[in-house]
Amino acid sequence: MQTKLQGRARQIYRRDHQKTDGRQLCLYGYTPHQGEPGPEFEDEVSARSEMRFHPLRQEWTLFAPHRQARTFKPSKAANPLAPARPGAPITEIPFSEFELAVFGNRFPSLHPLAPQPSEASWLSRPATGQAEVIVFSPEDEGSLATLGQDRRILLIEAIIDRYRQHFDAGAAYVLPFENRGEAVGVTLHHPHGQIYAFPEVPGPQARAEAGFAGGYDLEADRMSWGGAFTVADAGGLTAHCPPWSRFPYEVWISTRSRAPGPWLFSAEEVEGLASLLGDVVARYDRLFGEPMPYMMSFHAAPAETCGRYQFSVQFYPLMRSAGRLKYLAGVEQSTGVFTVDVDPEAAAAALREAV
Repeated sequence: MQTKLQGRARQIYRRDHQKTDGRQLCLYGYTPHQGEPGPEFEDEVSARSEMRFHPLRQEWTLFAPHRQARTFKPSKAANPLAPARPGAPITEIPFSEFELAVFGNRFPSLHPLAPQPSEASWLSRPATGQAEVIVFSPEDEGSLATLGQDRRILLIEAIIDRYRQHFDAGAAYVLPFENRGEAVGVTLHHPHGQIYAFPEVPGPQARAEAGFAGGYDLEADRMSWGGAFTVADAGGLTAHCPPWSRFPYEVWISTRSRAPGPWLFSAEEVEGLASLLGDVVARYDRLFGEPMPYMMSFHAAPAETCGRYQFSVQFYPLMRSAGRLKYLAGVEQSTGVFTVDVDPEAAAAALREAV
């Protein structure tokens, strides 16, 4: 089924395809997608995910033991995120051509049909929800820095559509994110990210929402810091290193006008976010002359929240200097107090110069 989406600056199309094993595949592009599907995976997708409550930390832990069997560093010939090719192993996208793809994870942490856990003395519940993979490009190499502006805009438009789809289906909170680099634990090098849709607002996000609901104004705070923490500006958004960063060279991208999520962005803001996503990653890669491993996530308002929430994209890079990783060691893991080896103002200055 083809759906015409109203993009901000350009027309976007989505083709929905039901995979043989029951998962949904959505193909996004600037032109309607054509072609018949080839062979597909047929194995049953496990729904055995469970949440258990930690009574001391007052938060939930997610258990998904079936993910131990997920694909681990395949060869390029066996890349499961590549387009389908005659005579090649089956891939997740059973079409020879596509622009951008989103599909249900074959090894999901969250599943809409997660079963009720066995009765136990601890508090537990099914890990219901959705876990999707978003494939940025048919090319098996590249990054947000090299995709090009048009593809980054398409990526943002696809993410906006996924927010709407999941909220309409009853999700309370949606988290698009990217893990990049083996130091982060990435097992598939094809440029991609993931989207988790939760039926309830996760603990840390609830605390962040409480801060905004209590009157915290991120943009007013950022303006008070002065320009020393700014990395770059584009389209009504600013990339900056917050003075309270927890990671060396941590960067946030936030809007200068309050917006709970990118679904309310103007065409200029979508283009600005697309530009800064590429700009930040390019600066990271130039900083130490090698690809920077990082975690990146979109932080938008939950489905039902006050309008005070302020959207941001947050990058957590894992290098503190050339050849040296930032590890979360004893203090961080035990107390939650991060120790950072680079002042954020020095990090911002270094990233400004990484052009």
